[in-house]
Amino acid sequence: MSGQGTPEPLISRRAAPLKGEARVPGDKSISHRALILGAMAVGETRISGLLEGEDVLRTANAMRAFGAEVSDLGGGDWSVHGVGVGGFGEPEDVVDCGNAGTGVRLIMGAMATTPITATFTGDASLRSRPMGRVTEPLALFGTETRGRTGGRLPMSVIGAADPVPVRYRLPMASAQVKSAVLLAGLNAPGQTVVFEPEATRDHTERMLRGFGAEVVVEIEDGARVITLTGQPELAPQVIDVPRDPSSAAFPVAAALIVEGSDLLVPTIGMNPTRAGLFHTLRDMGADLTFENERDEGGEPVADLRARFSPDMKGIEVPPERAASMIDEYPILSVVAAFAEGETLMAGVKELRVKESDRIDAMAAGLRANGVTVEDGEDWWKVSGQGPGAVPGGARVEARLDHRIAMSFLCLGMAAKEAVTIDDAAPIATSFPVFLDLMSDLGGRFERANH
Repeated sequence: MSGQGTPEPLISRRAAPLKGEARVPGDKSISHRALILGAMAVGETRISGLLEGEDVLRTANAMRAFGAEVSDLGGGDWSVHGVGVGGFGEPEDVVDCGNAGTGVRLIMGAMATTPITATFTGDASLRSRPMGRVTEPLALFGTETRGRTGGRLPMSVIGAADPVPVRYRLPMASAQVKSAVLLAGLNAPGQTVVFEPEATRDHTERMLRGFGAEVVVEIEDGARVITLTGQPELAPQVIDVPRDPSSAAFPVAAALIVEGSDLLVPTIGMNPTRAGLFHTLRDMGADLTFENERDEGGEPVADLRARFSPDMKGIEVPPERAASMIDEYPILSVVAAFAEGETLMAGVKELRVKESDRIDAMAAGLRANGVTVEDGEDWWKVSGQGPGAVPGGARVEARLDHRIAMSFLCLGMAAKEAVTIDDAAPIATSFPVFLDLMSDLGGRFERANH
C-alpha cells in the first residue's frame, strides 16, 4: 500500500464542526520498541494498545524472522516470547520493512552485535532513504554492511562476532540513531556510551530500564550522556502503549481550524521529548487544554481538549523545540496557514530526509492551495491567511508520505475549496483508522478519479 500497488486519490471537503472523542491509535515509536525489546527478553512480554499500522506490523514480522514468537491476540493485544539478548537467529529470507524507517534502523541496531547476517529492503520510499547515519556507528561495534550506492537498501548487515563497546557522539538530533546504538550495545560487553548534544525522544532509555537494563543518563556540558551496561538479561514486561501524540496531532489540528469544533482526544502520550507541537499550538493562542494528566507505564499521558481557535497568531517556533515535534511540522504548517501573521519554523533540516523531503512537499502543496510560503535548507515560513481564508482547490502530491497525505486532508477540511491528494494509501503505515475516525467526527472525504 505504501509506495506499492494502485494509488488511492482522495478529496477532502470543508467539514462539519468536529465533535466527540478521537481515539487515535497507539504510539508508533513505543510500539516498535515494545516488540523489539520483547523479542530480546527472556519469557513472555504482553503488549496492549499496540499500533496495528503497516510499519509496526513489519517490525512484528521481522521479530518472527529473527526467531521470536509474536502473536496477535486481537483487539490491540499482543504476546511476544523473546529469545534473549544475543539470541536472534538468522532470517531465512530478506526482511522487508515496508515504509518503516524507524523499524529498519532499530532492527539493524538490535541484530548488529549478534553473529548473524540479515538482508533488509523496503518500499520505494524506504529504499531511497540513506542508512549511513546508522551503519556508521554500528561499524564501530564490528558490524559490517553491504548496501546500494549511497548506503541505501537493499542492504545486508553482518553482525559482529566479537562486538566491542562503543562511545559515540551523535552528529545530529536523531532518536533512531541513538536507539540503534543503544540496542546494539545490549549484546556488547562493558559500557556503551552515547553523547546526545540535543535531547531527542527518550522512549528507548525508559523502556530499557523497564526491561531491566542498567541505563544511566547524566548531563555534561549541556549534553545528555547515556551509559548502557551491556549483556543484561532482559525481563519480560506488561506494556500498555499510550496513544500516539504524532497521530493525535491531526484531529487536534483539524479541530483548531474547523469552525465550531470541540474535540476530546483521550490518553495521549505527553512525554516531554514528544509534546512540542502541543506547546507550540498553545503559544499560537490555540484553545487546547491538557486534562486528567497522569502517568501510565512510565510515560506521562493526558486527555487533550481542542476547540476551534479563530484568534491564533503566527510565531517563531523555537529551533530547540524541533526534536520534540519533528514529525509534526507538516501539520503545524497547515494550522499556520489559518493563523494571522507569519509562522517561522527553523532548525528543521531533518525534515529533508524523512519519508519525503517534507519541507519541499509542504511548501509546494501549500503554494498550490493559495498559501504564501518561503523556504530554505533548514527552515520554512508560512504566511497565515486567517480562519477560513485559505483558498484550497488544488491537487497535491503526497509523495508516498503518510504525514503529508494526512496534513493536506486536514487542510481541505477548513479551506474554501476541496483539496485532493494523489494517494491516501500510505496513511495505513501509521494511522490505519484515520479516514474512518475523522469521518465519524465530521470530516467529508470521497474517492477521486485518477
